[in-house]
Amino acid sequence: MDVGICLPYSEPGITRETLVDWCRAIEDSPLTSVSCGERISGPHAMEMRAMIAGAALLTERIRIVTSLYILPMHNAVWAAKEIATLDILSKGRLDVVVGTGGRPNDYAAVGADFATRNQRLPGQVAKMRSIWAGEPPFEGSEIIGPAPYQKGGPRVIGGFAGPKAIAKSAAWADGLYGFSIPGDPGEIALKMDWFEEAWQNTGRKGKPHKIGGFWYSLADNAQQGLHHYVYEYLRIAGHDFATQVADSMTQHSPDLILKTMRAMKETGIDELFMVPASADVSEVTRLAELVAKI
Repeated sequence: MDVGICLPYSEPGITRETLVDWCRAIEDSPLTSVSCGERISGPHAMEMRAMIAGAALLTERIRIVTSLYILPMHNAVWAAKEIATLDILSKGRLDVVVGTGGRPNDYAAVGADFATRNQRLPGQVAKMRSIWAGEPPFEGSEIIGPAPYQKGGPRVIGGFAGPKAIAKSAAWADGLYGFSIPGDPGEIALKMDWFEEAWQNTGRKGKPHKIGGFWYSLADNAQQGLHHYVYEYLRIAGHDFATQVADSMTQHSPDLILKTMRAMKETGIDELFMVPASADVSEVTRLAELVAKI
């Protein structure tokens, strides 16, 4: 099982030095990938594609991952061009995790329709793949370059939580990113079972790429920091819900985090995304010490 880490992107105080320090630390560690999520609203939220492009140029070895690229907030042709450019900048180290997200205010802020996001996503993925294949977007149009570094474009993985959405994504996704807020290996295993069953039912060939993930912190004051991060992230769903989930978080002990990572490996996933609760580079260096022990 490979282990990657998500860049800080919505925490206060992120600077150029933050990105440089994190990428250097990740590149020099046993970690195999770096990801970044997408968020529009919030006073500190950085722009995902810019962060990913920076990571692509600051590293040589690790894979570069968008997680999640909230595709229905974007024009599919423009997204295809952006992603192809990122693939070139990373020399083919790019994977793209797409999803619909759950923040209506983000959609409203950019003028995108939240209500139809699930219906539009599969067609958008198909459109991106057609652009990467060199097909013009409409009759009489020039093709849209550049061509991706990876022939046919990077791997497109679905990021979903519920059984219906997971099952539907098996028709077009190259794999599944299944997240467990508290770090429950059983939850990840169940989501992968849903996807695997749907993959087989749709007649897909080959092996899907399976990714798990959970929130953690190894920084100083990890317990308080993780609680604060989770509460702030989920506050949009209401104070009571955010408090309940934040109070349940336990992945702030090195021993427990290592135990959880080992249990995640036993589920058979190919990769594990670790999502830190702070922008402190110790989240990388201390995690790297644990990864070496899995």
